[in-house]
Amino acid sequence: MAKLTKKQKEAHAKIEKEKLYSVDEASALIKEITNTKFDASVDIAVRLGVDPRKANQMVRGVVSLPHGTGKDIKVLALVTPDKEAEAKAAGADYVGLDEYLDKIKNGWTEVDVIITMPSVMGKLGPLGRVLGPRGLMPNPKTGTVTMDVAKAVTEVKAGKIDFKVDKTGIVHAAIGKVSFPADKIAENAKELLDTLIKLKPTAAKGVYMKSVFMSSTMSPSVQLDPKTV
Repeated sequence: MAKLTKKQKEAHAKIEKEKLYSVDEASALIKEITNTKFDASVDIAVRLGVDPRKANQMVRGVVSLPHGTGKDIKVLALVTPDKEAEAKAAGADYVGLDEYLDKIKNGWTEVDVIITMPSVMGKLGPLGRVLGPRGLMPNPKTGTVTMDVAKAVTEVKAGKIDFKVDKTGIVHAAIGKVSFPADKIAENAKELLDTLIKLKPTAAKGVYMKSVFMSSTMSPSVQLDPKTV
């Protein structure tokens, strides 16, 4: 096992073993124990008491973080010509259709979110092998397949993210940057956690929110108390 650096040891020493922190406490502590030279992302990992293999226990949704993610989200709008001006005005970074379908077919995926229209989805089907593994395939459930393209682009740019429980029952999401004030990190975290609670499947039995951890890029994890969420 690699030895911890001096800064890593100092960071670990500030975390009380066995303590479960509130969202506010964890948000402040994450800022204190992060020593990266870049503006690190703040992430949350939530282990849910669900069986993702069962369709009636799948947890997937979207949430609009009140303070955004702090990341410049690159948006591709795959739309028909009559919607291009609308998408550009809303702030989409790339707008078009066939030329971008060809680029994606050749392996281009330099975007964070793809927004499209129901009538275009048929053309995206063959590109599932490229877009699927990268989490870029538009989906009506996440609001990325819609006729209201401008609204979808605006929401994504403002901090709307989608999340999905993985095969191990964990939801991972980036909720901001270490440069955010602690109260804004906390408010973003609470918005995500509240949304997860609202999405609890009726088929899920027992403890739903088993554990919650907050961390930043390269920092130790801080365990939250699910009861305070």
